[in-house]
Amino acid sequence: MKYADKYKPMYFPAPAGYNKWMEKDHIEQPPVWCSVDLRDGNQALIIPMSLEEKIEFFKLLVDIGFKEIEVGFPAASETEYEFCRTLIERNLIPDDVTIQVLTQAREHIIKKTFEAIEGAKNVIVHLYNSTSVAQREQVFKKDKEHIIQIAVEGAELLQKLMEENGGKYRFEYSPESFTGTEMDFALEICNAVLDVWKPKKELPAIINLPATVSHSLPHVYASQIEFMSENLKYRDNVVLSVHPHNDRGTGVADTELAVLAGADRVEGTLFGNGERTGNVDIITLALNMYAHGVEPNLDFTDLPHIVKVYEKVTRMHVYERQPYAGKLVFAAFSGSHQDAIAKGMLWRETHDCDKWTVPYLPIDPKDLGREYEADVIRINSQSGKGGIGFLLEKTYGIRIPTKMREEVGYSVKDVSDHTHKELQPKEVLKVFNEKYVNICDPIELLEVHFKQEHGGISTEIILNKYGVHKVYHGKGNGRLDAVSNALKRHSNLDYTISTYEEHALKMGSNSQACAYVAIYGNDGNTYWGVGIDDDIINASVKALISAVNRYEKCEDGKEN
Repeated sequence: MKYADKYKPMYFPAPAGYNKWMEKDHIEQPPVWCSVDLRDGNQALIIPMSLEEKIEFFKLLVDIGFKEIEVGFPAASETEYEFCRTLIERNLIPDDVTIQVLTQAREHIIKKTFEAIEGAKNVIVHLYNSTSVAQREQVFKKDKEHIIQIAVEGAELLQKLMEENGGKYRFEYSPESFTGTEMDFALEICNAVLDVWKPKKELPAIINLPATVSHSLPHVYASQIEFMSENLKYRDNVVLSVHPHNDRGTGVADTELAVLAGADRVEGTLFGNGERTGNVDIITLALNMYAHGVEPNLDFTDLPHIVKVYEKVTRMHVYERQPYAGKLVFAAFSGSHQDAIAKGMLWRETHDCDKWTVPYLPIDPKDLGREYEADVIRINSQSGKGGIGFLLEKTYGIRIPTKMREEVGYSVKDVSDHTHKELQPKEVLKVFNEKYVNICDPIELLEVHFKQEHGGISTEIILNKYGVHKVYHGKGNGRLDAVSNALKRHSNLDYTISTYEEHALKMGSNSQACAYVAIYGNDGNTYWGVGIDDDIINASVKALISAVNRYEKCEDGKEN
């Protein structure tokens, strides 16, 4: 990068002392949200939405809970005009929703805009003109006085047309490219517009301060907002709004600090779609607040559905790592992360927790319509015993003993490593079943019978061993011990039972039983077996035989 000296800062900081926002460490209440997906977002699409697609998106925004929605720039094209009229004439705008329309400060455009909103109950007319040094000098070639005149004449025409129509529209003014405007001039032009409108408590005005192009660090923007907030006329009757873009990748940070600095309202889009690098992402903003215990007043409880509709009507893709909404944002592949999440979830189950504190998960995925099994623990060669155990338990009810988890983990990871892919839950279960569950080669259990005798239990087991039916007898302190002694009497294997655990796979009368047995062989290794059966006794015997079969295969050199 040899030519950095060709650049210079293009922003104008606020005067010193406008930094009270630094004393706050979190946002205490949500701003007013205004979606600009149907205007700013739509104009940034390669293929703009059709009329029916825009209607579908509008309904989605209403369902989410937006009370202010910018529906377009009606004078810009016939399509924009038709969409606005369609919403009004089809009575698609709920009584508690205000539509917003954008207009330049030009007479014929303003008049066309008022034609477009005729008959609407709740409307914000959004007036703008560019104020930055670069725009004044290079584009419009006008001095400050002429730029103020454009804004004031536009504001006067809005006031005149509203009075003629007998309506009660709300007005909004944006000094476009605010961040490239001198602060004293930005304040002067906004106050000049406010002097025209003279906002009242019952009909407040909106002053919107857009980061049309993001030029500075977020704290600079915050101080600019605080400066404007403290010096605007009619401040009690003014809603201070921000409209940040994301050129520096700091749109969310810009907005959060702006809210701390006095912004009452935020204009943005779902998933940050917008010109260049995009607008600020309202979903991220809202859920950041939610994660701090602040109700954002927007409903994202079915975020996968929102993603689906958005991708359909915009033909855009929600990136897999998009905050909160991406398919992989809650996914843990790392073994240590999985183990921490699994233990955190267990902590919640065993403690009376009223607050969410699970490691690595800043928000409960279920609050957004996501599933732990499908979205949180994902299995590949980097996964760990905790995550694999968590997945098998949550998906299939299989509670692997703690001592067995590491071996199962390596078995599953080995398959993922050799196939070089992520394993789905059913594939993890397949590995587990094939390696440990009801192993019947070379020994298959056909029947087992027990008899209580003085001093213990005797058993008769009928096995299919290497294709031959055999009857074995044994005695022991308990049923499993009796079966084990019968097996050892008729083989060359020497082992001891080191672990036995059991549980029901699910609740109810038709639940199967799952048993786990570990045997310690004379070769110094431990061999695990799992038995699943409708009867717990049969399940425990199958678990023992599974372990013995695995031991015998290793003795024969057939299994590692």
